[in-house]
Amino acid sequence: MIALYSADGCVVGSTTRARMRAEGLWHAATAILVRSLDGRRVYVHRRSPDKDVFPGLRDCGVGGVVDAGEDPADGALRELAEELGITGAPLTFLYRFTFDQPPVRCHNFVYETSWDGPVVHQPEEIVSGGWMDLDEVAAQLRDPATDFVPDGRAIALEWLRRYHD
Repeated sequence: MIALYSADGCVVGSTTRARMRAEGLWHAATAILVRSLDGRRVYVHRRSPDKDVFPGLRDCGVGGVVDAGEDPADGALRELAEELGITGAPLTFLYRFTFDQPPVRCHNFVYETSWDGPVVHQPEEIVSGGWMDLDEVAAQLRDPATDFVPDGRAIALEWLRRYHD
């Protein structure tokens, strides 16, 4: 079960992931941007072709849907460990970002962490990934022809606007 949200960002109940996807219901997700310790690189990955939304595209944030009754910060830590095998890295909450392009209607809780340790992909979620220079990531995100997921692109462009432009 996942947390069901209202359009204005309040938890209003719970539902199944399948119903949320089928009906394009409002929900919440976490998005974690992983930077190198020196801050010059960002971890970018390619999503599995089996993902239920935006399969096979690239993203510079990891994360996932907030479970029913779950605090978004706990969900962010869980997703970071599941998808990249990163544990013990402190998260910094940055902002909340609403993405409303049906069928995806989501309140995203955006976090950042720094990490130079090993990365272990969860094969069901990620097929490949690696570090990219911040300037290169920014250029690719600003180019609409690149293959980044729409919600991840919007979240990262807001991150760049707030913290790097």
